[in-house]
Amino acid sequence: MQFLKRLIILSCLLAFPHATATPADAQRIQKSYQLAMEKWALETRIAATPAEQTKAWSSRPDTVVFAKQMWAGIGQSLDQEWTLEPAAWFLQITPGLIANNDTGVPTAIFTKENEAIRKAVETRHLNSLKLIPVCVALASSSDPRSLGLLEKIQSGSPDSKTQGVAALGAAMQLKTLGDEGEIMRKRLTLLRKAIIQSSDVELGGVSVAKLSEDELYIIRFLSKGRVAPDLVGEDSAMRPLSLSANKGKIVILLFWNSNLADARRVIEITAATEAKFKGRPLVVIGVNNDPAAKLRSLQADNTVTWANFSDPENKLAKEYRVGSWPLAYVLDGERKIHYAGAPGSFVELTAEALLAEAKPAAD
Repeated sequence: MQFLKRLIILSCLLAFPHATATPADAQRIQKSYQLAMEKWALETRIAATPAEQTKAWSSRPDTVVFAKQMWAGIGQSLDQEWTLEPAAWFLQITPGLIANNDTGVPTAIFTKENEAIRKAVETRHLNSLKLIPVCVALASSSDPRSLGLLEKIQSGSPDSKTQGVAALGAAMQLKTLGDEGEIMRKRLTLLRKAIIQSSDVELGGVSVAKLSEDELYIIRFLSKGRVAPDLVGEDSAMRPLSLSANKGKIVILLFWNSNLADARRVIEITAATEAKFKGRPLVVIGVNNDPAAKLRSLQADNTVTWANFSDPENKLAKEYRVGSWPLAYVLDGERKIHYAGAPGSFVELTAEALLAEAKPAAD
């Protein structure tokens, strides 16, 4: 197994032997990464004991290795149109990747590279007919500058379908700015444009029409101030679990899985948050779509310390129309939504504010 893993990485290192790469070189990197992730997923599924499962999970392929090799091939060629597809792949796999800087502080990496890609798209490729993969990557980006670029593509692309996909991406990005009336109106306008111009375009096997429908559902039922739908299911030990059972408590609801590029960071942040609020009327509940056995192994060794719905078939995630992972909600004691977005400091700040206002939960 280790030999095969090293072989995959070696093939990745050899994919760009020269400064000038080709589309075939970029495809080899993407394929190598896909194979490595599939092999790792298989190892975690067949691991029989908690120790084997923990070992398999910790052997996750290093996304940084593959990202560096891709950048080595495309970084000097971003003025060429063929780099748009691998650049979009790069944008999708690098968010959340963290490394310690010279002073030992965890810092996001590849930020300069991602900015170079956005700049190249804006200055060189706005008229390209191959921007749809880039629009998809920008739609899930946490960088606020992605919204501006999507808006430029949706208003200026010569291709109506590209405009529609960019409009969908911009509508999705606007969720991070809040639920004020003007923002809502803008989101609805963009979604109408997406449906009219690109309804039949498929993104990852899902049509723009369906994705737009999901965004409209989020506006109607999952925006700030709305009462979040109840979730009813089971944990990894098949014990019943529901949101409504926590009436009167603040709930941090986290959609996550161990395949995330920044899974370790998400787990560390969430465990720290749970420990911080321990003993107060707040509960952290995850919705996890790993195989149940993998979730059990992560909980068995206390890597994961909070309760989780086991949702390997994504039934609960679909109820919340989750498109970008990880995703956190902060709900008050009546399940009213006060925050929806990335896990981190805003989750804790919102929870602290709600706890300051909340009445003690009834026994």
